[in-house]
Amino acid sequence: MKIGIVCYPTFGGSGVVATELGINLAERGHEVHFITYERPVRLDVFRGNVFYHEVLPFKYSLFKYTPYETTLAGKMVDVAINEQLDVLHVHYAIPHASVAYLAKQILKSKGITMPFITTLHGTDITLIGKDPALKPVVEFSINNSDGVTAVSNFLKDATYENFTIDKDIEVIYNFIDFEKFAKTDKDHFKKAIAPDDEKILVHISNFRSVKRAEDALYIFQKVMKEIPSKLMMIGDGPERAKLEILCREIGLCDQIRFLGKQGAIEELLSVSDLFLLPSSNESFGLAALEAMALEVPVVSSNAGGIPEVNVDGLTGYLCEIGDVDCMAQKAIHILSDTDRHATFRANAFAQAQTFDVKKITPQYEALYERVINATVPA
Repeated sequence: MKIGIVCYPTFGGSGVVATELGINLAERGHEVHFITYERPVRLDVFRGNVFYHEVLPFKYSLFKYTPYETTLAGKMVDVAINEQLDVLHVHYAIPHASVAYLAKQILKSKGITMPFITTLHGTDITLIGKDPALKPVVEFSINNSDGVTAVSNFLKDATYENFTIDKDIEVIYNFIDFEKFAKTDKDHFKKAIAPDDEKILVHISNFRSVKRAEDALYIFQKVMKEIPSKLMMIGDGPERAKLEILCREIGLCDQIRFLGKQGAIEELLSVSDLFLLPSSNESFGLAALEAMALEVPVVSSNAGGIPEVNVDGLTGYLCEIGDVDCMAQKAIHILSDTDRHATFRANAFAQAQTFDVKKITPQYEALYERVINATVPA
C-alpha cells in the first residue's frame, strides 16, 4: 500500500506514535509519505520507501495568521495525486481530520477516491476539542472519517461522552518498538548520574500543567528521606522555570537533574529504577510504556488510560491524582527491597510486550485494507 501520514512532527505522543508507525509500515514493505511542516523528530534515518513532504507556510500581508489548514489541504491533494496514495492516515483530530475531509472532497471532484482514517490521541478530544469554537468541526470530521481509532478504551469512551458520534471507533493501542527500546549496558551513564549507587527516579513529559511535574519533585523529596536517590527530569515546556525554582526551595537541586529534551531516552531509561507519572490526565501513557519496555516499574496517577498500561500492584502502583504521599510510599515500597524491585521490573517488561509494535501494526494494516475496499467504486 501507499500510505500518507499526517501528524505533528514534535516530541509529543501523537507525533512519536505516527512516526514510529510509519517507519514500521515501511519496514513491512509499504510506501509511506509523511506530510507535515517539519521532518518528524524520530524520522532521523534514511529509508528507501519513506518520503517526507514539507508543508510550506503561505505568507501574505492580508493574513494575520498563516492559513496552515489551507496549505496542508493543498499538499495532501498534491501528494495523493502524484504519489497515487491508497489511504491517508491523520493523527490528532485538530485540524488534521477536517483538513483531510476537505482534501478528500477536492480529490473527489477530480474523480479520485481517497479514504482517510483519523486517530484520536488525547487532548484533541479531552481538552481542546471540547472548546465550543472547535467542537462542531471535530464532531463533523470524526463522523465523516472512513475509519476512526482511539489509543485507549478510556479515550474511546470519552469521545462518545463528549461528542455526538455515530461512527464506530476502534481501539488500537499505542505501541513500543523493542528493537529501539532494548535494554543496554549504560553503566557510564549511571555512574555519571548516581556516582554513589543511588536509586534513579525519572519523569519524562512536556512540562505542561496537566503533567503535574511538580508532584514528581514532591514525591522525590519524600523518597529521599528514606532511600538515597537521584531524579532525572527529562523534557521541556512552560512549567520548567517554575520547577527549577521549586527545586531550589526544597533544597534538592544537587540531587535533581533537568536534562531537557532528549532524543535517545532509551539510554537514560536503561539506567533508571522507577518512573513517575503523576499526570491529571493521560489518554494512554506512552512515556510509561517506554519505561516499562526497559524494565522500569511505574508509580502513577490513575488518570485516564494509564490503568490500561500500568497494572496496579503488578507493574507498579496507581494512586489518586495529587496524592503525593501515596505515590512516595509506593515508590519506597518498590525500591526498598531488591527482590521486590526485580519482580516489578520483570512484570513491567512482560506487560510492555503486549504492546509490541509487531502486534499493533497489523491491526492498522487490516483497518487500511477495510476502508480501501469499502470505498472502491463499484
